[in-house]
Amino acid sequence: MTYRSTDHIEQLLSEGVRDKVYPGAVWAVGDATGIQAQGATGVLDPNEPHVPMQPDTVFDAASLTKILAVWSSIGAPWEDGKLDLTAPLGTNWPEVAGHPLGTATAHHLLTHTAGLPLRAQLKNLYGTDPQDIRDGVLHEPLHRPPGEAVEYTDRAALVLGYLAEHLSGQRLDQLATERTWNPLGMTSTRFGSLPTNLAARCAPTELDQDTGTCLKGTAHDFSARLLNGLCGIAGVFTVLDDLAAFLRHMLYAPTAPGLAGFGTAWTAESLTIQTGTLEPARGLFWHPAPGTTPADDIWVHYGFTGTGMWISPTQDQWAVLLTNKLFYTRDREPLTTVRNSFRAAALPLNP
Repeated sequence: MTYRSTDHIEQLLSEGVRDKVYPGAVWAVGDATGIQAQGATGVLDPNEPHVPMQPDTVFDAASLTKILAVWSSIGAPWEDGKLDLTAPLGTNWPEVAGHPLGTATAHHLLTHTAGLPLRAQLKNLYGTDPQDIRDGVLHEPLHRPPGEAVEYTDRAALVLGYLAEHLSGQRLDQLATERTWNPLGMTSTRFGSLPTNLAARCAPTELDQDTGTCLKGTAHDFSARLLNGLCGIAGVFTVLDDLAAFLRHMLYAPTAPGLAGFGTAWTAESLTIQTGTLEPARGLFWHPAPGTTPADDIWVHYGFTGTGMWISPTQDQWAVLLTNKLFYTRDREPLTTVRNSFRAAALPLNP
């Protein structure tokens, strides 16, 4: 990465702090060998302005959970030949056999074309018992026939997390830790709530109406909190170095024993258009970065708290931007502008 590009990124992210898009930000750009450039700006918590944002700040990953825990855990059995993405879920999953969801496939879920209900208020629909929630999600009628339309819904990740547990016989946190995070050295990545030592390094997110303080080390996502911090939708906390290790593995994942369960075949399959003529075009849980076309081969996944990561196998590059914009607002537009500018600098269309 050029010095000029680095200067531009630092100025861009500092302006975001000045404009109160987020209290602080941590970023990096790298390739298959590791981090090539990185930085941090702003503060951890505006209520404690003497504490700067640090490269090892812990962030509520929000929807990056879908990639770090669910996408990676589904990729391993697919590469092992134990999961057919195109087979109806009810074929080998007794929990959904005979129910509407049983006619959908893992491919439908990964492309957000399963026709799942769009409502996400789990407590209002199913109560507070985790088993009742699981039964309700897996047995409810579909919103529309599978394969008819691309409609983003958090439920796809929740269902795929349950599927990963069914295939492995393990809880999702155990599966992700043993098959992906530990082998890649992602020692600070885990589902919350966080222990005290990690919570102290955590960027706070939005105000908790029950306590009158900002959430810090507890997932912002209500569904994750309802399920004791453990679900496919959200709930993972992570740091910059861990995401760098994950993305580096995506670019170069040899199959030697002891490495993460998913490899480059799963990455290659996921970073291609899988929705045919349906719009918006998507891969498998990844989608083309805004302002790019599929031919540009720049893919992205975002988290609602203000996190994001991009990857381009063609360029052999990846980028990470971590913020806690949710401390200030749920409005997505200010951060959207910053994200798009950051991507253009970190992963330009004509490098």
